[in-house]
Amino acid sequence: MAEPPENPDKKRRGLGRGLSALFEDEEPYPATPDSGDDTPAPKGVRKTLNIAQIEPNATQPRQFFDEDALKELAESIGRHGVLQPLVVRQKDGFPDQYQIVAGERRWRACQIAQVHEIPVVIQSLNDEEVLEIALVENLQREDLNPLEEAEGYRNLIDRFGHSQEEVAAYVGKSRSHVANQVRLLTLPPGVRGLVRDGKLSAGHARALVTAHNPDALAKKIVEEGLSVRQTEALAGAELGRKPKDKTDSPGKATSAKKDADTLALEREVSNALGMKVSISLKNGTSGTLSVEFQNLEQLDEILHRLSHYPGSKVSG
Repeated sequence: MAEPPENPDKKRRGLGRGLSALFEDEEPYPATPDSGDDTPAPKGVRKTLNIAQIEPNATQPRQFFDEDALKELAESIGRHGVLQPLVVRQKDGFPDQYQIVAGERRWRACQIAQVHEIPVVIQSLNDEEVLEIALVENLQREDLNPLEEAEGYRNLIDRFGHSQEEVAAYVGKSRSHVANQVRLLTLPPGVRGLVRDGKLSAGHARALVTAHNPDALAKKIVEEGLSVRQTEALAGAELGRKPKDKTDSPGKATSAKKDADTLALEREVSNALGMKVSISLKNGTSGTLSVEFQNLEQLDEILHRLSHYPGSKVSG
């Protein structure tokens, strides 16, 4: 895990702040007129830039932009101008070039509307802060598809050493939500394409993560218009699970009501242990986790793993 920063507050100042907080940073500073030369503008001020001075940031989570929505925005900008400035940062080594932190849709719409001057707020942000702010902004506006969201989480985890718990806290989601979204990236390209196109929901996709043949199941789901529950049953049948019987014991009856996230966690832990695992939630925050073993060797394996876990007090 990455070493903690010397000043955590400074490192994380962009997390969860949103655009309103970024604009608050620049309020003490007056707007500055364009100097006409290559002198970089002071940080945290409003400025008007030529559209050619601005470029998108390749690490931003959002990759899909609806063309019809962009045309509508372009028409609005053509009539009323850009009402909200873009947030940008100076590009390293290029004093008169800037990268977009927030506002790529407006930048793209300006190109369609042939608007050449764009108001911006210039901020001093590192790569991590840019990714975090872009991810939070898009999540707040529900602009990301499930895979773009998953890629954003994975970047924060892999590139910057954050744990799933930290990412979840930053974006206001549960740890299980973050974990389940990231699992979608393990699906084959064809299934991910259906998710990007909106033909499969995140719930459908999560049910296919542990399937033996997710491509074939995905095709069947789309062709037959199956619900998430039907998809979970289909994926379970492919893995050899028996369908739930409502006349079974109360414990089995309640398992049929489990949501897709809980079922995905059960599958993940079951695959890791090689044994059937059941998770039962009482009120959304507490519950029980049970592991079914078939013989004494499996029981011994569970006890061995527990006894060798760091800090364990289980005798093995």
